[in-house]
Amino acid sequence: MIHRRNRAVYRRVLLGLGLVGWLVFGGCRDKPAGDPEEHLKRGLAYAKQGQYDLAISELTKAIEIDPGYAQAYGNRGIAYIGKGQYDRAISDFSKVIDMNPRDARAYDYRGAAYAAKGLLDQAISDYTKAIEIYPRHALAYKNRGLAYYDKGDHDSAIADCTKGIEIDPNYTLAYNNRGLAYNSKGEHDRAISDYNKAVEIEPGYADAYYNRGNAYSSKGEYDQAISDYTKALDVNPEFALAYNNRAIAYYRQGEYDKAWEDVHKAQSLEYQVHPGFIEALREASGREE
Repeated sequence: MIHRRNRAVYRRVLLGLGLVGWLVFGGCRDKPAGDPEEHLKRGLAYAKQGQYDLAISELTKAIEIDPGYAQAYGNRGIAYIGKGQYDRAISDFSKVIDMNPRDARAYDYRGAAYAAKGLLDQAISDYTKAIEIYPRHALAYKNRGLAYYDKGDHDSAIADCTKGIEIDPNYTLAYNNRGLAYNSKGEHDRAISDYNKAVEIEPGYADAYYNRGNAYSSKGEYDQAISDYTKALDVNPEFALAYNNRAIAYYRQGEYDKAWEDVHKAQSLEYQVHPGFIEALREASGREE
């Protein structure tokens, strides 16, 4: 089953990389009457501000003027991702592929939309197609690696992330995701090494600090784990999972008051702390909350 946190990762992949404007591999197109490019520009501006309904409206106007405007379809698909409307996004990315079957980006983005829906086999198929078209597509290797990780195929995840790193040695997401796979295999030191590289390249990478904290926690090194969860929270004070996991580390250290404080922080962010942990903390601390 797809990891809950990774649904957000797939969504960020699309939103973070798509709004620079859809790149279409191919020749020039004839300009129709009207000005679809102005609607495209406005749509992109709205999308960058998170105003996805307005973005979709502008991009739809561009498509009405020019039904063959692949950039408008691609960016509308990304705006649909912003609204969590993955089926509509998939439809728009499919339209781009119909217009240009050699558009590797369209396959990659459609794969991420499939992955966000938990349809990992379809996602892997699209990532594979993107790689066939463009063999040095580091993003597609990283994304396919994450999909393999969510399927529990950690060796394939490691292989794909390694390929992404060979193409782009500064690819922090690939280091982070390879670290996830190593940690799941019980190879905690290798995972920590990858997280070290990720935060060396990107010192503000909250997820890498959080994941390194998990690796240290798996080794029973709770001081280091607490330090990393704290670094993740310094970057992102609303990182509910970091509060939750730091609470567990404090519990393991016998620091029950600090554990309760983090439980309350996580709950204030609408995170559902596991009832079993709450009960264990109550018993150990002699407190109800």
